[in-house]
Amino acid sequence: MTNKWSCLAIACLATLLLSLDLTVLHLALPRLTADLGASSTQLLWIGDVYGFALAGLLVTMGNLGDRIGRKRLLLIGAAAFGAASALTAYAPNPELLIAARVLLGVAGATIMPSTLSIVRNVFTEPRERTAAVGVWSGMSAVGFAVGPVVGGLLLDHFWWGSVFLINVPIMLLVLAGGAIVLPESRNPEAARLDLLSAALSTTGVIAVIWAIKEAAHQGLGHPEVLVAGAGGVALLGLFAWRQARLPEPLIDVRLFARRAFSASILTNLLAIFAMSAMMLMFAWYLQLVLGWSPLQAGLAQLPGGLGGAVGGVLAAGLIRRIGRAGVVALGLAMQAGAFLYYSTLGLELTYVTLLPAMVIGGVGVGFAFTVNNDNVLATAPRERAGAAAAVSETAFELGAALGIAILGTVLTSAYRANLELPAGLAGGAAGESIAGAAHMAATLPAEQAGPLMLAAREAFLTGMHVTSLVTSVLLAAVAVLALVGLRGVPKEIPEEVLTARA
Repeated sequence: MTNKWSCLAIACLATLLLSLDLTVLHLALPRLTADLGASSTQLLWIGDVYGFALAGLLVTMGNLGDRIGRKRLLLIGAAAFGAASALTAYAPNPELLIAARVLLGVAGATIMPSTLSIVRNVFTEPRERTAAVGVWSGMSAVGFAVGPVVGGLLLDHFWWGSVFLINVPIMLLVLAGGAIVLPESRNPEAARLDLLSAALSTTGVIAVIWAIKEAAHQGLGHPEVLVAGAGGVALLGLFAWRQARLPEPLIDVRLFARRAFSASILTNLLAIFAMSAMMLMFAWYLQLVLGWSPLQAGLAQLPGGLGGAVGGVLAAGLIRRIGRAGVVALGLAMQAGAFLYYSTLGLELTYVTLLPAMVIGGVGVGFAFTVNNDNVLATAPRERAGAAAAVSETAFELGAALGIAILGTVLTSAYRANLELPAGLAGGAAGESIAGAAHMAATLPAEQAGPLMLAAREAFLTGMHVTSLVTSVLLAAVAVLALVGLRGVPKEIPEEVLTARA
């Protein structure tokens, strides 16, 4: 008999690594620039192309796992991820590094929906399933937070490729353990994969996410952004139209008529929208305003990720007390409260005063993600678990891109509007961002650099306050949306309800 908790451990190990890989590269980018001579454009592609490939292929790979077997796809993906990690670590130039990152994204897209759909098929009892999804969600949050810490520790002792090479032994463990422990599961009635639908979904998602990211750099009115955004939306519209007419679609669009499914997807998207803004703000605030080292900044944010893991574990028990709508709304309200506190931070900080807000916000994220992910899985038939998991994770990627683009634009606009440069200094890079001001200050004598950085810190802090307040209000509104959208969803959703509800 399959040991379901061993299956969960393998799924969590793979998920932890994928989440870690989303953030571990951040601290390595300066060394990449120096060692490989990457241009600013190449640097952007090195950072973004993994997420593009991952997000674009999630729906296709989730469906492929439903058809050929989730265990088989997970093991293929793990082997490919380990091989691509080794290629990435030893890439001799930016072009090959970008290509290797594409392969990493493709492999990651096979693993991510497979882990969650395996959990869905192994844990059939409602309470156990919710608890398992909570642990899985917690590991995802931990990986997201641990990435900068692991990156900092490795870069203190090794070359930049070590942040990728660490993936290889972990993926070997996933391969060995998965081959022994995981049961195979698939949709026994699945038809052949519709290649046109796969192409529409992949190109549509990539075009939309690229447009969102570029809008943050070039502006919403830039022709390339408009063309890519409109084209991506059109392709996704064609994809949805085709799904409604296929007997075996990649995504059953009727699922979105179920309030528990659509409300959970939307609230998850908006929750990660806020979380990505926090990661962006604190990366700059802790290092460029407070002057902390990258490793110190990474360690400072770790309790938030650990709080997410705690929230994931506690969510199942809390559902029995206040219901699914209540847990999601409470989690979002806790996030809103944390952002309200962030709007009061100043040029000096005692970490002990910041810690409670980070932990409270992290626990809130764990509450919301766990219940929403469980809602998505529970309201979709077991045989379509991979496709449902892929929709949820695509929303996660889209929310992250939107958060950085929209809230990053709010932050940057407020910075520019409030920057008052010292007399005798032209704007230049300092007028664009606090990072640009730090780079400019490094070239100036001390009597000019000091006033410049003080002005930049004050302007950034104003932008951070505005962004935090906007995010807090948004999260409070989403909490109300969760109360309405998830109203009446049972505390435990039994198997017979899943197949009976239209």
